[in-house]
Amino acid sequence: MSFSKRIIIPIGFTLFLLGLRIVLTGQLVYIFLAWNLFLAWIPFAISQELSSAKNRLNIFLLTVIWLLFLPNAPYIITDFLHLRQRHPIPYWYDILLLFSAALNGLLLGLLSLLTVEKFLANRFGTKISGLIILCSFFLCALGIYIGRYLRWNSWDIIMNPGEIARDILERVFNPFDHIGTWSVTVLFGSFFYVLYYSIKNFIKHKSNQF
Repeated sequence: MSFSKRIIIPIGFTLFLLGLRIVLTGQLVYIFLAWNLFLAWIPFAISQELSSAKNRLNIFLLTVIWLLFLPNAPYIITDFLHLRQRHPIPYWYDILLLFSAALNGLLLGLLSLLTVEKFLANRFGTKISGLIILCSFFLCALGIYIGRYLRWNSWDIIMNPGEIARDILERVFNPFDHIGTWSVTVLFGSFFYVLYYSIKNFIKHKSNQF
């Protein structure tokens, strides 16, 4: 079974939890999770299309677009900021709903990373692919900060490139005035690094057993 088919089950479970909550309460409190899951799916979909790219220009463009949308996958982790007791739904139900959504975001992100790394390694070698994947962890973490705290979206790269560049350059040239930015970037980036390579090594270990 392909990655695309396997991912339907966990996403479907999250959407079931969300739909049931809406039916029981008549409220759309967490409806944004459906949109966030769609955004998390985009880099996964792009990674699946990357293997059909023929020339270097298409590969470059798809990789850049993939990288721009990649932060949307783990971004769902930060949706726990919205967690609070909301009657009549039990607190544990919303914890499960948010955890399920965040886990799906991480899963989509990790699967797309595995796919992109494998493609780039086959095409350009392990050194280039490894460097791109390593940079993607911390660029992804920076993207999470930009999205959560500066409230920019992926498409604002096209719609408002000047303002985004100004916000980023301000933090690059004055890092000690923006400790929060670089704390999020380093810690989340390191978390993605540890998580990715732990899962990658686990998969490699299991495959060697057969």
